[in-house]
Amino acid sequence: MSEFNSKNKSFSHYDGFQVANEKHSKVSDAIVIEAALQININSESYTVVMRTPGNDFDLIRGLLYAEDIYKGDKNLAYETIEEHDNGFSIINVNIPKEKLGKGYLNKRTLLSVSSCGICGKQELSDIQLEGAILKEKQLFSLKSIQEMSLKMASLQDTFKHTGGSHAAAIFNKNYQLLSIREDIGRHNAVDKAIGNLIQQGNLKDSFCMLVSGRVSYEIVSKAFFAKIGIIIAVSACSSLAIDYAKEFGICLIGFSRKNKVTIYANPSKIEH
Repeated sequence: MSEFNSKNKSFSHYDGFQVANEKHSKVSDAIVIEAALQININSESYTVVMRTPGNDFDLIRGLLYAEDIYKGDKNLAYETIEEHDNGFSIINVNIPKEKLGKGYLNKRTLLSVSSCGICGKQELSDIQLEGAILKEKQLFSLKSIQEMSLKMASLQDTFKHTGGSHAAAIFNKNYQLLSIREDIGRHNAVDKAIGNLIQQGNLKDSFCMLVSGRVSYEIVSKAFFAKIGIIIAVSACSSLAIDYAKEFGICLIGFSRKNKVTIYANPSKIEH
């Protein structure tokens, strides 16, 4: 269950099932809103970024500056083309053609693309996922999480040295580790782990994925395309991650710490 009463609301409440020390209880957690913003320049779609609704004009101005698209001092004219209740929006910004910088003229990839699987797409319609709902014959055992977490942590060499990297670990139906990869970007870590299994030819053996950070839309979409039906996050899950996980049959588990987890999507895939 979710609610979204304000177009600029930064969070919403989602219901979930919390399991702490093997005791089950219903919870209603405040979940950060993740929604797409399509940015048009001079009435032509330019890119899509994921953000928490609110202060969108500031976001656009900062992005245009960072990407050397517009670094002028004059205020820009913004126009909200669409604004949906779920936070998805389209905003047009008018910039004189002679003022457009090299970042626009070169059509180079946005810096955010390396850490965001949806950012850099041109239109909101580009983010729709297609495919059959994921179905698993085997239920997932919550008791396996602690052992998987310890296994992942023991192999996070880069994190041990730097404290500044994310990890993604993929396990098979016997909860045996198939692949673990680290990267400064959590999305990159997922890409590396999945890519490693593709190169080994055993992606089909993947059953569940444990990630060291939070889960957003992009990680759910990557798991969906890789047909990984269980995602366990050490940290939080975004609103869009939960919505898509529910829709595509992915069991999404957040706040996996010590003897407590919160199940946000498809609890029927959990072994009781």
